[in-house]
Parts: sequence; structure tokens; C-alpha cells
Amino acid sequence: MAAQKGKDLLLKIDSDGLGTYVTVAGLRSRSIAFNAETVEITHQESAGQWRELLVGAGVKGARVSGSGVFKDAASDELVRATFFGGVVRNWQIIVPDFGTLTGAFEITSFELSGRHDGEVAFELTVESAGALTFVAT
Repeated sequence: MAAQKGKDLLLKIDSDGLGTYVTVAGLRSRSIAFNAETVEITHQESAGQWRELLVGAGVKGARVSGSGVFKDAASDELVRATFFGGVVRNWQIIVPDFGTLTGAFEITSFELSGRHDGEVAFELTVESAGALTFVAT
């Protein structure tokens, strides 16, 4: 994968529950992390006392974080309503020249900040809340 523009990494939320995805506008930075917990099954007779893991037994998850400024009234309101309503929605994460990740996510963190001489900014974290699908580009 060649170098890509960070602005092309998109975070989208399903606006109507029917698969109409809207880009979360105003994001200046975004990151995604995939996690896979392990289940250790090491015991006294493990070869050379090396750790052993139970294949396929861990929990997988994804976390997407972003920060930016409010820009689009419709997507801003959708994010606020989703957080305050405690709603789990489908989201899409589009990674250029890599693929699209789609699935249920919950907003686990929503922070607002602002300086007296600057704009109001927000930080957002969503975490996977079910199985995710990945379609390579």
C-alpha cells in the first residue's frame, strides 16, 4: 500500500438504520485499532515452559477515535443523538487502498473542548459492538 492522504480515511455513520451512511464531518484526525485478546493455556508441562495460547478463543474488537470541529449540522446532530440515546448503530470505516470495515459500534467517549480564542472541538471514540465485515479494496 502506497502512502495515502489522511483525509481519505473516512468515518461514516448509518443515518437511518437502512444503510444510508453519512460522513462524520469536521474530523481532523482519525485512528483505528484492532485488538485480539488471547487465552493463555500454559501449564507445567508446556514445552520449554513457553507460553501456549488457545487458538481462536480470544475476543476481537475494534476501536476508532477521531477529533475535529463541528462542521455539518446534520451529522453533528446524529452523533450527539446517538451518544445521548445510548444507541448502537452501524458505522463504516473506509481506509484508502485497504478496504471498508462495516459493523455495529457504540460511541464510548464524546468530549467537547474550546479555548476562549478558538473553536469548539470534539473528540469521539467508537468501539465495536458485534461482528464486523471487511471488504478489501
